[in-house]
Amino acid sequence: MKFRELHPNIRLRIGVGFVQRLLAIMLTPLLVIHLATLYGPATAGALTVMVAVAGVSSNFLGGHLADVHGRRPLLVWGELGATVSFVLLALANSPWWQSGPLTFVLFLASTCLSNLATPAADAMVVDVSTPENRPLVYTLNYWSINLAFTVGALAGGFLYGDHFFQLLVGAAVLSAATTLVMWRWISETAPRTGRAAATGVPAMLRGYLAVARDRVFLRLVGAALLVCTVEMQIGYYIAVRLADSFPHRTLELVGSWGPKIDGVSMLGVLRAVNAALVVVLVLLAGKALRRLSERSRLFAGITAFTVGYMVWAVSDVGWVLIAAAVLLTVGEITSVPVKQSILADLVPAADRTKYMAAYALHVRVALLLASLCVAVGAFVPPLGMSLLYGVMGLGAILTYRSLLRVRAERREQQEKRPQPEAVAA
Repeated sequence: MKFRELHPNIRLRIGVGFVQRLLAIMLTPLLVIHLATLYGPATAGALTVMVAVAGVSSNFLGGHLADVHGRRPLLVWGELGATVSFVLLALANSPWWQSGPLTFVLFLASTCLSNLATPAADAMVVDVSTPENRPLVYTLNYWSINLAFTVGALAGGFLYGDHFFQLLVGAAVLSAATTLVMWRWISETAPRTGRAAATGVPAMLRGYLAVARDRVFLRLVGAALLVCTVEMQIGYYIAVRLADSFPHRTLELVGSWGPKIDGVSMLGVLRAVNAALVVVLVLLAGKALRRLSERSRLFAGITAFTVGYMVWAVSDVGWVLIAAAVLLTVGEITSVPVKQSILADLVPAADRTKYMAAYALHVRVALLLASLCVAVGAFVPPLGMSLLYGVMGLGAILTYRSLLRVRAERREQQEKRPQPEAVAA
């Protein structure tokens, strides 16, 4: 199957999602820096925590509302609200008027609105995809995310100083364009269950309580949490280790010639290699790996990913670290679409957005665990941290192995179930 053969909603979602992530990656760090300039690092940190908490709450609210009212209203109104927020942000940081308090309020509003619509967007992709084309869909989406990360980080870093107002104006224009696309072309995809959706806060709480009791789903979250915790180490323990212990040396490119690097520079090189390889290789990987089973792709991918991070935890040799970056990136590319497909297959259709909203919580918990690893790393040697990553990777593989069995059992039961046409006959 090719990109143009996918459901129109999926094609639009990948394009619109690229713009949304580009703006988020480009502007979020700059808004935090701007608040730190206005109020100091401590106050800016407290304000950022408030934004993060509000974003998580909005994510859960959006999961409930999209199951009650459908995907399309959340997508359209969320994007329209984000557009208005960007317009007002530009006005509050224009050459004619500056307002720190309004900047924070609008930063909070834009974050809440984008998180409100995220579960609906994730569920919509599952609604209109099939088990056969989901690996392609999630591969394309993964490539789009990484391309947005690369372009957004570069644009934000180079244009912040003297062009912050212009960046906000550009964000408002792009957001207005995506709002128009959503309103004009996105169709409703929520499955019809034949039952009225319960509304109100008690119904929302009951719905999420039911999600929390789903043991299969909890295993999905646990496996994703283990992988994500390892992935976050590049910004936490590994970053600290390289900055503290990586020796100043020459990274030989031609003979003994090469740039002088330290730990911080090496960290930047590893991040750049990872991002560039994802953008370049992810679309080619789908064809190269097509002959492998999902099980093989998943287990081999998580293994390569984990081994790469284990090397990052202990090595102080530049080219060894770069080789590990290549290995873990290939593992990441290989396993991510399969993990997303398993999630899509095991989430109940009637409450899909609630499940997607709850699933997103694993990223927040992984950030917390990754920060704790910095404290643990102060007492545990690098080899111990490397072995800890190995245990996490093995735990993820064993958990996904059990989930693959669950999915196979459910598919077998579904095939044995009589079809409506057969019953009617």
